[in-house]
Amino acid sequence: MDNRMIYYTVGVYVLLCCYSEHRSVMAADSDPLQDFCVADLGSKVLVNGFVCKDPKEVSAEDFFFAGLGIAGDTNNPVLSNVTPANVNQIGGLNTLGISFVRIDFAVGGINPPHTHPRATEVLFLMEGTLFVGFVDTNNTFFSKTLQKGDLFVFPKALVHFQQNVGQENAVAIAGLSSQLPGVQTIANSLFAANPPLPDSVLSKAFRITEKIVQYITAQFKY
Repeated sequence: MDNRMIYYTVGVYVLLCCYSEHRSVMAADSDPLQDFCVADLGSKVLVNGFVCKDPKEVSAEDFFFAGLGIAGDTNNPVLSNVTPANVNQIGGLNTLGISFVRIDFAVGGINPPHTHPRATEVLFLMEGTLFVGFVDTNNTFFSKTLQKGDLFVFPKALVHFQQNVGQENAVAIAGLSSQLPGVQTIANSLFAANPPLPDSVLSKAFRITEKIVQYITAQFKY
């Protein structure tokens, strides 16, 4: 093989790798290769997602969930409750790259700063008034006060939150671009990890004393 052919082969390989990497970064869940693949949540086989239930055993119930019509219990420290409707609740969502949540807020309630590592979120406010926002990787804060009927987008994996700033309960419905978007609440991840993060790490990260770290950590033991 002469040098020109080597350069050509290497160039094509690099282009293909970059294209493949670009697609994997831009894509959400993998596209389905069949009409449906209802999740077999009881299977012992581990794959990226869930293995399919035998189509002969699939019924309309595998594509149905009534839970979003039920208000969540907001009697908790953050005065909010998230009701998920992902592949764990609706097996028929497996491989379809979408899920939903209902978020209930008591007056003053907050859905604390968190991320969805595998999904973009589109939130629709059904009732009440919410102050919402997210922070990008340049630490720029984008925020908006939403009224009933408004919609807001939280880009994939960025830290975001919602807070009820109205005088009545609020209810929102959100769609997410993954069958299982995941959620990582920032405060819980740092101060309620198991085993716990070292006090010295948190102290230096937040530029506070270890005594303050211990006080904050104690607030998450409920």
